[in-house]
Amino acid sequence: MRAVATIPLVLASSLLAVSAAKAGEGSWISGDWYLTLGATGLVAPNFEGGKRYMLSAQPIVSLGKVGPEARFTSRNDNISLVVIDDGGVRAGLTGKFLFSRDSKDELKGLDPVRWGGEAGGFFEFYPLDWLRARAEVRHGIRAHNGLVADIAADAFYDVTPTVRISGGPRVSFASSDYFDAYYGVNAKEAAASGLSEYHPGGGLKSTGLGGAITWKVTEPMTASVFGEYSRLMGPAADSSLVKERGNRDQFTIGVSTTYRFNFTM
Repeated sequence: MRAVATIPLVLASSLLAVSAAKAGEGSWISGDWYLTLGATGLVAPNFEGGKRYMLSAQPIVSLGKVGPEARFTSRNDNISLVVIDDGGVRAGLTGKFLFSRDSKDELKGLDPVRWGGEAGGFFEFYPLDWLRARAEVRHGIRAHNGLVADIAADAFYDVTPTVRISGGPRVSFASSDYFDAYYGVNAKEAAASGLSEYHPGGGLKSTGLGGAITWKVTEPMTASVFGEYSRLMGPAADSSLVKERGNRDQFTIGVSTTYRFNFTM
């Protein structure tokens, strides 16, 4: 997986090269831009693979040039900087903030996971007018040194001009370094926590389904309610942390709101 871990760097370099070339022509940085800011409140497991639920909040950030309006966006889309956008195909840079994981309760005895992030690239397209497919490939920064890939397909339908329903399947993959940070249990941790020792490899992380109802409150403001289900697979499902103190079935419900600002550079 170490060779594969260079993919996000190659993606980022390629996209930055495209943007730099356009900037050199004096046509990319200058012009109209948008910044979308928002927040999500959700109820989700207290840690990846956990069986207890807690209320938390997450930021929503998206930045890009004003162009053909994206036909669909999802709360699962991580922080994005759009570099290529022709209406039917969009690609760019993406990132995700990762909160720290403390060693307490079910996690007592395990090494804490530091806060950090993930950075990489995304690509999305519309095989049908009512269907969007999106893939993100990200590499860990500080919190873990692994590689994560998320793939999702969402069908969407406008019930009214301001209300949209959407949903579809999701699948995630990760490298052994990612699984080791969040699901691994070394000999020292096993002795301190009482969990069985576990050294994961890489592979399929989870499969699931998600759906949302989105309301366009005003032209720049949207609100939504959503639900997600994922079932841990492969190295995640085999972890002693999940088998002995957690649950393979992970549910998330929540609400979110965003506001779009337009500006000129």
